[in-house]
Amino acid sequence: MTTHTHQPHAGHYPSNRSALAFALAITVIMMAVEFVGGLLSGSLALLSDAGHMLTDTGALALALFALWFSRKPADYQKTYGFYRIEVLSALLNGAALILIAGFIFFEAVGRFYHPREINGLLMLSVAIVGLFVNLICALVLSRGSRENINVKGALWHVLSDAFSSVGVVIGGSIIIWTGWLPIDAILGILIALVILRGAWGLVSESVDILLEAVPRDVNYSEVSGAIKKIGGVRDVHDLHIWTIAPGLHALSTHIHIDDALLSECADVSKEIKDVLRKKFKIDHVTLEFECEKCSGPVICPIDNDEMRR
Repeated sequence: MTTHTHQPHAGHYPSNRSALAFALAITVIMMAVEFVGGLLSGSLALLSDAGHMLTDTGALALALFALWFSRKPADYQKTYGFYRIEVLSALLNGAALILIAGFIFFEAVGRFYHPREINGLLMLSVAIVGLFVNLICALVLSRGSRENINVKGALWHVLSDAFSSVGVVIGGSIIIWTGWLPIDAILGILIALVILRGAWGLVSESVDILLEAVPRDVNYSEVSGAIKKIGGVRDVHDLHIWTIAPGLHALSTHIHIDDALLSECADVSKEIKDVLRKKFKIDHVTLEFECEKCSGPVICPIDNDEMRR
């Protein structure tokens, strides 16, 4: 006997599209300004911060993708919908950022041996504008971060970039007042480390999802134990837990139960799904029930509320 639940998840992504679009637009503009400013001033730290803003752009774009694709219904060819496009985009974004971080490291080492002249005033001015833009983005995104996990992720990207901008402001001030040029390469390396940390997180999480690994926020043993504690359940086997897209977990398993009436079986099914939903935030559940005396599949009636999901 197999039962399924599949709840629509469009409601998990409230309409924060205008806030994300606004933040994305000014972030892209500021990224271009920092890149040009870094080239003109000769500041590696400013160029590195432009690379860091690229991570913000990727995070904001992915959040917008999630909002758009969550509204597209699943069909007979793509039964899970289009959630995995977000994962593929994150993987490509992370791989590109690792290359950017590598270039920054290479350039920074060269600058320790061959320092370049840096326009500290231009570097400081662009960094201050970048910090101001990041604070505006953070203010706009903070309003929707409590209700949307993608917006929350984008907010943290913007806040981390704000800290990088503070570092560039300090570096520009040091160059103006002391003329100590190595601070630019040091800041470039520090910002590259921040980029590398974020990029590695993107790549590793994306690979885990594509390999259908157990979600990082779910303990496999705890899930199995919680199911076994439910009355009527004798054992659990063939338990699989995976992620369809960030924040959207799925589970399938075989449940060995005592011989029972079909109505009692439906109660056990409902209790299992309630526990999985409330305790582990697993919404997409497929359960197959087995018993020692069952000679073949038995269809368990599903209550009307569950069918409406």
